[in-house]
Amino acid sequence: MDVGRPSIEATPSSEPAHRGAHHVQSLERGLAVIKAFHAGASVLTLSDVARATGLTRAAARRFLLTLTDLGYVRTDGKYFSLTARVLELGYAYLSSMTLPEVAQPHLEQLSARVHESSSISVLEATDIVYVARVAVSRIMTVSISVGTRFPAHATSMGHVLLAGLSKAELEAYFVVASLDRLTDHTVTAPGRLRTELAKVAEQGWAMVDQELEEGLRSVAAPIRNRRGRVVAAVNLSTHASRTTAESVRTELVPPLLETARAIEADLAVAAPDRAHG
Repeated sequence: MDVGRPSIEATPSSEPAHRGAHHVQSLERGLAVIKAFHAGASVLTLSDVARATGLTRAAARRFLLTLTDLGYVRTDGKYFSLTARVLELGYAYLSSMTLPEVAQPHLEQLSARVHESSSISVLEATDIVYVARVAVSRIMTVSISVGTRFPAHATSMGHVLLAGLSKAELEAYFVVASLDRLTDHTVTAPGRLRTELAKVAEQGWAMVDQELEEGLRSVAAPIRNRRGRVVAAVNLSTHASRTTAESVRTELVPPLLETARAIEADLAVAAPDRAHG
């Protein structure tokens, strides 16, 4: 193995002695190939994947090339890595959760308390997708509803969700993301965005000031499952003409963080098994 690349230890087979007639072994193996990539091994060779999964080199190659054809893996001919499309698998999981039902009452209470619009979103590939929303007033030129998507790099919820990714997932995001300039304030330099995401991860919330649309300020907080994994984001949006960045920090961040914690608590009760995921 090349010097400087992470070492990959073989994973012993842990297959049960008996499988039901319904069991699709190729699906299991394909998922094992995806799971071979992680924070300490985000770029692997064919041999690495074969050793980590217990597959033969020929089988590992077939699965890797199939995943490449489907857009979940990229390769330069020697090294393989995941693409941001694997995030769609996580989104499929989130979309089946009770998150919108659990969150909606909390959004209504939060919006009534601070008189600003509030939303919940999840990350899908390089975009955020709205899954719940309470609109107090229309402050954007476009109408937002459940299913609306925006580029993650230009939104507060996107910053929170990106800051919650593993190192490997974040690297995959930067490979495929197009950091388009939407306003004069949009951060488009990867280095600056990485610095901002590190700050968000440390402080536990994000504020975006007119990066998505002129005049729009928003602040977001993460919603975590019981393992501490960020699975969604909640935000408040306001117009820059009636709030300052400092007033957003002092007046909107505290109730926003309270709401995020309340949603987490209710989600753990409403879907305990999924909350562990």
